[in-house]
Amino acid sequence: MQKISTLCALLLFVWGLPAQVSLKKQADALTEKVEPKVVQWRRDIHEHPELGNREFKTAEKIAAHLRSLQIEVKTGVAHTGVVGILRGGKPGPVIGLRADMDALPVVERVNIPFKSTVKSTYNGEEVGVMHACGHDSHVAILMGVAEVLAALKNDLAGTVVFVFQPAEEGPPAGEEGGAALMIKEGVMNNPKIEAMFGLHINSETEVGHITYRSGGIMASSDWFYITVHGKQTHGSTPWTGVDPIVISAQIIQGLQTIVSRQTDLTAHPAVITVGKFESGIRANIIPELAELTGTIRTLDTAMQREIHAKIARTVEKIAESAGGRAEVSIENKTPITYNNPALTNWALPVLQGAAGVANVKEINPRTGAEDFGCFGQKVPSFFFFLGGMPKGTPVEQAPAHHTPDFYIDESGMKLGVKTFSHLVLEYFSKK
Repeated sequence: MQKISTLCALLLFVWGLPAQVSLKKQADALTEKVEPKVVQWRRDIHEHPELGNREFKTAEKIAAHLRSLQIEVKTGVAHTGVVGILRGGKPGPVIGLRADMDALPVVERVNIPFKSTVKSTYNGEEVGVMHACGHDSHVAILMGVAEVLAALKNDLAGTVVFVFQPAEEGPPAGEEGGAALMIKEGVMNNPKIEAMFGLHINSETEVGHITYRSGGIMASSDWFYITVHGKQTHGSTPWTGVDPIVISAQIIQGLQTIVSRQTDLTAHPAVITVGKFESGIRANIIPELAELTGTIRTLDTAMQREIHAKIARTVEKIAESAGGRAEVSIENKTPITYNNPALTNWALPVLQGAAGVANVKEINPRTGAEDFGCFGQKVPSFFFFLGGMPKGTPVEQAPAHHTPDFYIDESGMKLGVKTFSHLVLEYFSKK
């Protein structure tokens, strides 16, 4: 009886293979067809970028496209987010695909026909606005995936939730936003998503290549705020006061020893960076206060808690030793972007089938952060990097993300559409 059951299961698997291969071939043909649209969508979004929680025109463009495909659409999620629900013709699992929508307060220097000249206001200051991280590409890719899968709707054995997320770079001061707010407003429910997939185009990875990692692939991002209290006095007689600037300098040095001397870096990397230091108003006055702001990056939650405790101890004891006082507060911005190991093992051959085995490589973890990690706290998730660097470019010459010279080779987006489509089709076939 056991042999018969095994044989039946094998036959069902084999019979299902031709249909699955046929669907992939159809998806690949549709990807070729939609690629010019993907490029045009990306250029339009790039030329008209919008900051986090203000992606109004981008959201309108996305929603109109999804509706044209007869996909169920929800708008105004987490302020400007758009959610599309494509219910396949056959029952099956529900999975989510995510693309982030927001641009950055950066003035573009790249000389391209669709260069951004947009100006806006960010935290009360007038700024230039640029897609300096590739989110315009992510939106265009997911719009392309929606068109491919909508054409295969009747053969899909499951439901796809297209999540177009605002404010990945962080919402404006005083506002909620991003993945956390989308989750808070129920994006993971109705229908209930059981797995999430995301990608990020990378300006330092060659077109045609994909990189990935099991476990923590991107770091958590925590911000710390330190206030150092001293005693104001004349700059000519420092012994009559307590200098918060000197204390702060010692604190900055002390913070670096947490990583270099107090943390096991053979287990996981970590970074502590002070990015802002404000104190004083005049050359001959020792001020009363100094304020430091910085970021902490970790790839392990236990190490994260340990480093937070050591920061508080280091800051407070250094200030106390100099006769001053210091206060520390730490804000958790984004969690670790964690690739579920089982889902990663399953996804790897899908990536290799889409890009070619030689073009898929495992990488070391990145200390940059991504709020896609919020989804991974709710369901098994998988996040990978897509090549966007022109072929033959030396990596050291590729402009970095978040810079005025950031540049993406649009030919890399087609692989993003193909890979997302293959992940969906394979996931539905495995259930």
